[in-house]
Amino acid sequence: MLSRLTTEAFALNFAETKPPLTKKAAIEESNRCLYCYDAPCITACPTGINIPSFIKRIATDNLKGAAKAIMTANPIGATCARVCPTDELCEGACVLKGASAPIMIGMLQRYATDWARATDATLFQPGPANGKKIAVIGGGPAGLSAARELAVDGFSVVVYEAKPLAGGLDTYGIVSFRLPQSISLWEVQQVEKLGVEIRTGIKVGEDIAAAYLLEEYDAIVLAAGMAYVPPIGIGGEDLQGVYDAIEFVEQTKKELPSFALKGARVAVIGAGNTAIDAATCSVRLGAEQVKIVYRRSREEMTAYDFEYDFAKQEGVEFSWMTAPKRVIGDAAGKVTHLECIRMEWSGKVGRDGRPLPSQIEGSEFLIPVDAVVKAIGQERRTTLVEQFGLAHNNGVVLVDEATRLTSNPKVYAAGDITFGAGQGEAMVVSAAEQGKRAAQAVRERLSASLNVSN
Repeated sequence: MLSRLTTEAFALNFAETKPPLTKKAAIEESNRCLYCYDAPCITACPTGINIPSFIKRIATDNLKGAAKAIMTANPIGATCARVCPTDELCEGACVLKGASAPIMIGMLQRYATDWARATDATLFQPGPANGKKIAVIGGGPAGLSAARELAVDGFSVVVYEAKPLAGGLDTYGIVSFRLPQSISLWEVQQVEKLGVEIRTGIKVGEDIAAAYLLEEYDAIVLAAGMAYVPPIGIGGEDLQGVYDAIEFVEQTKKELPSFALKGARVAVIGAGNTAIDAATCSVRLGAEQVKIVYRRSREEMTAYDFEYDFAKQEGVEFSWMTAPKRVIGDAAGKVTHLECIRMEWSGKVGRDGRPLPSQIEGSEFLIPVDAVVKAIGQERRTTLVEQFGLAHNNGVVLVDEATRLTSNPKVYAAGDITFGAGQGEAMVVSAAEQGKRAAQAVRERLSASLNVSN
């Protein structure tokens, strides 16, 4: 009989993994920086944070200045300090990489933003009201970034968020031992301090009509993200012990989950960042064995390298070129096995340009499991997109990359709702930049009309 963790064990297992820098360590690390002119780390940051500038301020103990420099460029800079693939972005571009270790930019960014959180520093003020009203749909990274930019420019902003708390993926979808929920909620508070109204528990398209928003507001920023994991289309998905990875991780962010996984054998289907999170959550919920099942090769997995390395350190196993065929349960409807089949490369290429695997006939085998977690991507909000009458590609909203403008001249879009079909990047920091860009485009268009009316 599987059991649950105690509240104390849960809190310990899900506490933030990396300790922060001490003041001494932060200053010493800051003084290693060469403060490059035309620094490549700035170019490598999707939000364009002036990294040498904020590091110099840490070196001189000007932490408010450092935090403001970070958050000006990236309204979710505290989150990104923890979840960005810095080894591929800013730290990967550091001129010291190779000669010595690159500057620990992510940890220094965390040090400065942690100071701002601890001191409740006021970093921004709302701009003079300009009489224009903007609706932001979705309170995740893209939506919060857009709202912050618009409020600083004097727009009246209302954010519509379907969940009880704003913050989107950062609040609900990233494991606590990498990103405590308090970090995301602090960033939400920074936006609210600017007079932005965040209306939670409201689903646009259901609780409030898209047509009403188009009529009521001068512009709309659509940043609704994506929904839950769709069915895989295999038998047994309705058995007890089969979980949606998004809901699975959400449970660990809010409270002690009801999952009885202590001593369990868990199979996670998929190999993206959410799959890694589900797998490492399972380990920390006490699972005895956790295996990621992926129908492609290691080279084809979409999870970041640092996520993959972390999962291996946690003891997660990987079964490459393996596809699920069906979930098998006992007479009581409880999961007992995952039937899989071996895959090989077919020699064909899919619409996304990736090689396609095919099944090896007769290679079926069973994996004994107590739980199966589905992490094969998320459903698109196609119904919502169509209510706004926007051009899209299977639910991926089509936008002008520079302005984030959609096919409707009143609607801009940013974040995961615009990711896919060869468009965009699935990174939190990219969503933040897209939200900023959408807000800047709104400002330019509506400021022009203000100037005409004046």
